[in-house]
Amino acid sequence: MFETLKNAFKVKEIRKKLIITLLLLLVYRLGCYIPVPGLATDAFSTAVEGNNFLTLMNSVTGGALANGTLFALGIGPYINSSIIVQLLCVGIPALERLTKQGEEGKKKIAAITRWLTLALAIIQAVGVVIAFGSSATDPETGESLNVISSQVTALFFGQQWLVYIYMIILYSAGAMLTMWLGERITEYGVGNGISLIIFLGIISTAGTTLFIEPIQQAVAGTFAPSQIISIVLFIIIAIAIFAAIVTVDLAERRVPVQYAKQVKGRKMYGGQSTVIPIKISGSGVMPLIFAFAIISLPDLIMGLFWDGYSTSWYAQNISNGQGPWGWVYILVLCLLIFAFSFFYAQIQFNPEDISKSIQQNGGFIPGIRPGRPTADYLKKISNRITLFGAIFLSLVAFVPSFAFSFAGSQYVNVFSTTGILIVVSVALEFDKQLQSQLMMKNYKGFLK
Repeated sequence: MFETLKNAFKVKEIRKKLIITLLLLLVYRLGCYIPVPGLATDAFSTAVEGNNFLTLMNSVTGGALANGTLFALGIGPYINSSIIVQLLCVGIPALERLTKQGEEGKKKIAAITRWLTLALAIIQAVGVVIAFGSSATDPETGESLNVISSQVTALFFGQQWLVYIYMIILYSAGAMLTMWLGERITEYGVGNGISLIIFLGIISTAGTTLFIEPIQQAVAGTFAPSQIISIVLFIIIAIAIFAAIVTVDLAERRVPVQYAKQVKGRKMYGGQSTVIPIKISGSGVMPLIFAFAIISLPDLIMGLFWDGYSTSWYAQNISNGQGPWGWVYILVLCLLIFAFSFFYAQIQFNPEDISKSIQQNGGFIPGIRPGRPTADYLKKISNRITLFGAIFLSLVAFVPSFAFSFAGSQYVNVFSTTGILIVVSVALEFDKQLQSQLMMKNYKGFLK
């Protein structure tokens, strides 16, 4: 990948795109440090840390949520809206027809996704503001924390509902601006802008824990030399885990397809052989996102509306797989991962459509009859590979946290489970994008 970056910076057009990408990502990170006027950051941060779901959201935003900054919601509303629209395109015929209308259909679906993003951003902003708008409770001392300063309340004539509207507008605007930056990166830069923003947020969280905080501790004189060993051990474990995930992510089953020769007019077509690549992790990180989203709902709802949730029986014994009843959490999470793996595999890979396409183009799988037998054969292979992919995702859901615990308890949550897979997939996709653009540039030079 470093060799690809080196070659990319030598090409003027690609170098320009890379610089635009870096500048837009820099604008996003600056927005993650712009405070919302009138918000007591320390109190807001303490309130967020007391909720498991909001802590997970905070890691994806690179700490912006805990600081209550302009981009506190991050790219989350856009991701959720994209997932919802993608699922609706499968179940609603009108949206399914739009997906088959080419570029015009894509523009309409993109517009629907943006409007849904705005709606979800407002809903999430309302949830965050109402939960911490007037006061929050310190999970350790139980004392009331004033999140919104009295000066801002006085500015709005003491009307709390006006303060809420002010906060909701700011957070919703920040989410929409984040979406706009991601789309501009996709249009003028390199790679998928939304994915790169998520990638940057996860890497920023890890960088803060591994480097920024130790430097601050060293300046304050509280840094212990033994922490160096823990950091080095964590980096070694992280490299081993990332290497294993990359190996599985690139693994695929290649189903050979042979096309018969066809004479059309005075020309002969076909006669070549190709393959159908079926990846083990074809569903990517989506099953994990769905599974964690559903299993985190009790944490989200009870954490927002139940003042004593952090000391409740559920939080102490089941939540996050901790306590004597943690096995229930683990079992349900694994079942959800398996269910969504097979569900998403059905969306991504349709054996009937592929079999029909192969037959219409005069192709066949050696040893398998065209038509229904080919569809059954592809479905059998897909189910087997999806099973191994689901087992892999289930292991990824728990093994990293267990492995990182050897480096120290403070490093267990540096990389979330979904964060690890997102970092790997985005890095690989970014490398492929650079390689494809370099290849196109070489072809243009050859043709000239």
